[in-house]
Amino acid sequence: MKVVLLGNPNAGKSTLFNALTGLNQKTGNYSGVTVDKLQGSFKYKNNSVNLIDLPGTYSLFAKSTDEEVAVKDLLSQKEKPDVVIVVLDSTNLQRNLLLATQALDLGMRTVVVLNMIDEAIYQNINIDIDKLKDLLGVNVVAIDSRTKEGTQKIKEAIVNAEVSRNKFFDVTSTIDYAQMVNSQFENSNQIELQKWEENDKIYRHKNIKYIFGLCVKSPEQLKLKERSTKIDRIVTHPVLGYFVFMALIFVIFQFIFYVAEYPMGWIEDAFISLSSLIKTNLPAGILNDLVSDGVIAGISGVLMFVPQITFLFLFIALLEDSGYMARASFIMDKIMRKFGLNGRSVIPVISATACAVPSIMSTRSISNFKERLITIFVLPMVSCSARLPVYTLLISMMFPSTIVLGFLNFKGIVLFGLYVLGFAFTLITAFVMQKLLKTKEASFFMMEMPVYRVPLLKNVALGVINKIKVFVFDAGKVILSISIILWFLSNYGPGNAMEEIEQKYTNAEYVHVAEADPNYHTDFIASKKLEASYIGVLGKAIEPVIRPLGYDWKIGIALITSFAAREVFVGTMSTIYGANENEKGIQEKLMAEKDENGNLKYTTAVCFSLVVFYVFAMQCMSTIAVVKRETKSWKWPTIQFVYLTVLAYVSAWVTFNVLQ
Repeated sequence: MKVVLLGNPNAGKSTLFNALTGLNQKTGNYSGVTVDKLQGSFKYKNNSVNLIDLPGTYSLFAKSTDEEVAVKDLLSQKEKPDVVIVVLDSTNLQRNLLLATQALDLGMRTVVVLNMIDEAIYQNINIDIDKLKDLLGVNVVAIDSRTKEGTQKIKEAIVNAEVSRNKFFDVTSTIDYAQMVNSQFENSNQIELQKWEENDKIYRHKNIKYIFGLCVKSPEQLKLKERSTKIDRIVTHPVLGYFVFMALIFVIFQFIFYVAEYPMGWIEDAFISLSSLIKTNLPAGILNDLVSDGVIAGISGVLMFVPQITFLFLFIALLEDSGYMARASFIMDKIMRKFGLNGRSVIPVISATACAVPSIMSTRSISNFKERLITIFVLPMVSCSARLPVYTLLISMMFPSTIVLGFLNFKGIVLFGLYVLGFAFTLITAFVMQKLLKTKEASFFMMEMPVYRVPLLKNVALGVINKIKVFVFDAGKVILSISIILWFLSNYGPGNAMEEIEQKYTNAEYVHVAEADPNYHTDFIASKKLEASYIGVLGKAIEPVIRPLGYDWKIGIALITSFAAREVFVGTMSTIYGANENEKGIQEKLMAEKDENGNLKYTTAVCFSLVVFYVFAMQCMSTIAVVKRETKSWKWPTIQFVYLTVLAYVSAWVTFNVLQ
């Protein structure tokens, strides 16, 4: 049995989906959370239900890409839904009834769900459910999806769902309502369609006003809205609002360095101990070296940054679930509009700090094509969570743990500055594109301001755990594969190159060096072997291109492999340098690395150049793929890749030469 969830943004569809299926879809308190349909399943009374969560829409007449996805799937002739569940926000019933009556006129088996009924009661909104059931002509179930109260009633209603006995808009005698709605996706007369749409709204609103008047009593005491209004006097203030927004972001980055530093150290120490344990207990040979110096070194280089990424995901989830994200969009709209964007671009920009791929997909809620294209184009300059391990490593190498003004972590300030740098160039690039792209399409920004809610900790926790699982397992598979490949490429070379190095630097001429400083001699031979290996040959081939940036061939290899996923940079460097060997972590290894003249290789100039390169460079292969899919062309991802690569190279070159 195919069942679809249909409803306005913020009606609580995704939360209800979680409650019914146990799957943990992203839930947030702002428009455009669900950008793709999500499927799950459950069984009830020998019925196997395939539940689909459609993107939020205010009407069956689509105004944006995500609304189009919802309507097309609802009207699909190949996989027509057996039952439609229309989810309504009980605190905004009058507005929600437009979509509900449209869905009921499609002639499908339907169940109407009054979600957030607890908040309606708190606001002294009394809904006569039996009366509403009679007027709509279908079963109406009141629930609170956040606490799962009433979900069993919904399952029972699905099994017994009926087609509405009432009609809310009689189109004509020759065409049914579903055909009229479907005509918006065909080459039909758009002027005639617009007339139909306007008549549809006018006629329905008369019916809705009548229904609302009979079913809803005493809606005047809106306690939650009063509380939200008081908070909004500060949060959305023309001046204070920006300070609140910047303060929140600043606190997030302080927290990332200040608190996450301790569990990061524990994880790094644990992997060093594990590597030593394997080296000691596993028989010496290829397997021992592969596991301890390849696999563990590569994976630990990323897993040690999980605490920081967890805190980033946690703060974003709290902002979403509390209702603040819509306020951020509202206050930033005035600034964004000057640069060719609008307030709806704020949600993808903030989401891009977690990952560019879903943030690019969430631009479907932007109805203006030009603004959506510009948003997609600039999003890769917003630093994602995958870059966080790179930033953390390089910032820690450049700056000691210093407290500023008695309580501010200086590393956190630098990290905040990198995100500001990326955002600044995001706006600059958007401004230039605004001048280059011409369109006559009108631009407007309209977004519902949900009431503030205390985030449901279970939803927040499950959302964060899901994202961390995706990060660890998806990135882990890539890092594991690359680490194994890199280990073989760095331990074997063409012909007898590796044996010749061993013979050359262990002969009588170097015996006195080995006796004087065994560790130096061992590291020296390892360095020469690495240079003669396959990876050394490949790195030397690309070194002339990156040498002007202050990079050597080892960094070049890491730049290439990290295009699969940015966090792979740390794993690659760990594998190349054999981090965890000799009880050293990757940071200590890199900070001790010297060039052929005996000078420290990773100077402030080199590290800052690398950081700047990663701020601007195209994020990863997945980003290119999703940009191609969303723009339906290779034109824009190609232009985007070339532009960001040139920008990253030039910026890194300037940074290196200024600081050198």
